[in-house]
Amino acid sequence: MARNIQSLERAAAMLRLLAGGERRLGLSDIASSLDLAKGTAHGILRTLQAEGFVEQDDASGRYQLGAELLRLGTTYLDVHELRARALVWTDDLARSSGESVHLGVLHQQGVLIVHHVFRPDDSRQVLEIGAMQPLHCTALGKVLSAYDPVAHSEALESDRKAFTDRTVCELDAFEQILDLTRARGYAADVEETWEGVASVAAPIHDRRRMPVGAVGITGAVERLCRDGELRPELIAAVRDCARAVSRDLGAGRF
Repeated sequence: MARNIQSLERAAAMLRLLAGGERRLGLSDIASSLDLAKGTAHGILRTLQAEGFVEQDDASGRYQLGAELLRLGTTYLDVHELRARALVWTDDLARSSGESVHLGVLHQQGVLIVHHVFRPDDSRQVLEIGAMQPLHCTALGKVLSAYDPVAHSEALESDRKAFTDRTVCELDAFEQILDLTRARGYAADVEETWEGVASVAAPIHDRRRMPVGAVGITGAVERLCRDGELRPELIAAVRDCARAVSRDLGAGRF
């Protein structure tokens, strides 16, 4: 009988530890939990980090699972309840809006894209499942920051850097945007993250009425905006999609 490869067993145990424990673990915690020497644990972590399976927080030095696992975990994504419930509604939103649709969830200090529907035209597009977006300036990120207390804390702790001259980085101004997002029920991003690109997003809630994700559309400013403002019919379509997914998750009417 073939022998198992010890380094792979240790790497698998490390991934299970990071998946099942606290959100972030330090090197000493990981080494002691798996009864490994620090040098051995660090070598495995460094390899996993290089492959994108593990990520290290710059401020604390602690480790957590990386987004690359989602890129490989297509089977997991297919059975992920949020994504499964959103499939039909996001397809409908892409058709009705003529724009690409993204479904995002909180991951680390950003938004992880777990589902992406292409814009329904013949243009060249890149699948963005597994991509990360910032919390403080994207429409998806603002929605999560406004409705999810954990995302809010992560946004406050993150480096709110400027991507364009429209990016709002100052804390008080950012909090005002979150207040407006909650009041309106949606968030906007008009050239705050990418020049010439606009997006609008709305929150998705589960049966406990807890925020579990956000859905939004993204496209060229000239298509999404009219006279400098997001087109009301597109805002309504995104909010309708979010409410439909929330209902399918058992949230009832919002």
